[in-house]
Amino acid sequence: MEEIKDIYNAENQLTKALPKMIKAAADEELKSGLQNHLEETQRQIKRLEQVFKILGEPAKGKKCEAMEGLVEEGKDAIEADTDNDSVRDALIICAAQKVEHYEIATYGALKAWAEQLGMDDVAKLLQQTLGEEKAADEKLSEASESINKTANSVEQEEEEAAK
Repeated sequence: MEEIKDIYNAENQLTKALPKMIKAAADEELKSGLQNHLEETQRQIKRLEQVFKILGEPAKGKKCEAMEGLVEEGKDAIEADTDNDSVRDALIICAAQKVEHYEIATYGALKAWAEQLGMDDVAKLLQQTLGEEKAADEKLSEASESINKTANSVEQEEEEAAK
């Protein structure tokens, strides 16, 4: 239960952080992907509320310090000291992928525990979210390929101009 409360809080923190990342992102594909993930996160919260209901517990979070730190890293990415939109977008992707990896690890463990306890209905809900988190991570990886190339080439041009 403690880990379910933790990820419930984490997802709720994320719903507050993602709009800021969307606003700061310059790349339209990245903005769209983050917007889709925000909507997905809201559905994942509803799914977690179903898990609480199945377990006969109130839907109540416990402060997730890990997500708090990851959200802070996202804030740092948004506020990075750069005029290069592609560099900022690359930093946003890095921060977002750290979040995805945390969520993948958490949902993977929760699903495994639910299966071991014979809670097939809970495991099915958690598997659905786990699949979405893995897909979101893959989309971020795809977006990072072009954004990182652009950021790198702009940085190299700026270094050459400074010489």
